[in-house]
Amino acid sequence: MSANTPRLDTAEILAGIQEWVEIESPTTDAAAVNRMADKVQADYAAIGARIERIPGRDGFGDHLLVTSPWGDESAPGILVLSHIDTVHDVGTIADKLPFRVEGDSAYGPGIVDMKGGAYIAFAAMRHLVRAGRITRVPIRHLLVSEEEVGSPTSREHIEREARRAIAVLVTEPAREGGRIVVARKGVARFDLHITGIPAHSGARHQDGRSAIKEMARQILDIEAMTDYTSGLTVNVGVVSGGTRANVVASEARAEIDMRVPNPTISEIAIARLQAIKPYDPDTTLTLTGGLNRPGYEKSPEIEALFQHARKIAADIGFDLQGLTTGGGSDGNFTASIAPTLDGLGVDGRDAHTHKEQLYVSSIVPRAKLLLGLYETLLGNVGSP
Repeated sequence: MSANTPRLDTAEILAGIQEWVEIESPTTDAAAVNRMADKVQADYAAIGARIERIPGRDGFGDHLLVTSPWGDESAPGILVLSHIDTVHDVGTIADKLPFRVEGDSAYGPGIVDMKGGAYIAFAAMRHLVRAGRITRVPIRHLLVSEEEVGSPTSREHIEREARRAIAVLVTEPAREGGRIVVARKGVARFDLHITGIPAHSGARHQDGRSAIKEMARQILDIEAMTDYTSGLTVNVGVVSGGTRANVVASEARAEIDMRVPNPTISEIAIARLQAIKPYDPDTTLTLTGGLNRPGYEKSPEIEALFQHARKIAADIGFDLQGLTTGGGSDGNFTASIAPTLDGLGVDGRDAHTHKEQLYVSSIVPRAKLLLGLYETLLGNVGSP
């Protein structure tokens, strides 16, 4: 590298991440998310990137499809997947989680999940522009607006772009110690509604049929489906019901989260849940929902891509490790279409909390890893 070649600079990149973090963008606030999209669009336009803004729908914000200033827009390329929405409400940065740097940690809403990761993908492309270098295939960066609720309006765009990708790089946060994700469980979500018969709990208790009692029995069965050996977990995370303490509850509701390691277990577990019957025949059970994100299994092509990334990381100076996680991401949609690596964003901790932070020392190494993947990936994944 010559003395005149620009370098990736921690302070500059962190300042850019701060600008993105300070534009709060909770998923359910489309106007806020679109303010974030405006900033991302302006930053990419400043380096000459080609930008398609995809209008939001169903109450969600816009998506952005960015293409590198070079390369045939119709040719197969590298797809980088990021999201610009967060789980934190507007006002969090002014009160509960102000942007600040303390030692090696920089704090802020969405800083690790995933504005830090989205920004280093931009910084890597900006570095190529500044250095006057181009990659042998186009780079496409798709930034979606509603990943935190399952990407209901962006999935079609994600899968379309994956079909013309030689590899997919997802900038979700790194895992413990900087590890990346090579497989993810599938995610299924369900709502269970139980209807009973109301009655006065003192005068006519025998006439009632408690939806809450029925729900309690169902919860025990549903939670018992969890099997740590196979990797299946079923969690009843939200429960509500009843009206007053002196009324036998006529209604109860529960929200259920299921994580499945592969399609075979998924099919069996979902069928089992859908087959539940009431203990009390005078109550009625209604179950809705299904598979939200398919499982992301490690294929030989993903292994080859991971080994390629490991070599790049070793040259940078760190040992890249892979893992399987139960959390879902947009990589679940792409792994069966194109080789996918996930968790390529910055390292940090406490995502989705008021302690969310990234490790400043991870910024440049992770940006260099993305830069190395940009510059070395060809149609044959892993080719030098």
